Amino acid sequence: MGYKKVEQYDDQVTESLSSYYKKVIVDLGEDINREGLEKTPERVAKAMQFLTQGYDINPDGIIQSAMFTEDHSQMVIVKDIEVYSMCEHHMLPFFGKAHIAYIPDGKIVGLSKLPRVVDAYARRLQVQERLTDQIKDCIQRTLNPIGVAVVVEAQHMCMQMRGVEKQNSVTTTSAFTGAFEEDKTRKEFINLIKSR
Repeated sequence: MGYKKVEQYDDQVTESLSSYYKKVIVDLGEDINREGLEKTPERVAKAMQFLTQGYDINPDGIIQSAMFTEDHSQMVIVKDIEVYSMCEHHMLPFFGKAHIAYIPDGKIVGLSKLPRVVDAYARRLQVQERLTDQIKDCIQRTLNPIGVAVVVEAQHMCMQMRGVEKQNSVTTTSAFTGAFEEDKTRKEFINLIKSR
């Protein structure tokens, strides 16, 4: 199975989640019968299904669906890929950008597939460190390039809205394989993703 977005929701899952969210709202001291809250449990249930749709997506299948034989052996970079995910510790969003590079070894992938791989892993309960590694591992495993580089830069609402409440903090994670473990190649990648 390749990439798909949730367009229809599983009624049983929606109903089950709605009942839990209804209880949460009541336990927080709100009136669930208030006009603005009457449909909130169902809306939140559907939102959570959308935000975690990555569990139903096969990231390897995304890459495998658009691999092409090509002699190109220089760095391919897709940068500034929007990332939206949910921190598994507090179930609050983190968001930012991913930058991906690979050096082909006889095979390239359709460029739109790299952002789709990011979404497949980001639309799960996540930590940024794991997300970065999963993207790298998927590309390395399926495309088998000479090397893969992934950098993710994100802001975490669990740090901004609660806890330390640091509004301007950004977390950067990186993961490299093959040729990108060499200092010269890694520096070239870093310089290219910094350029505008």
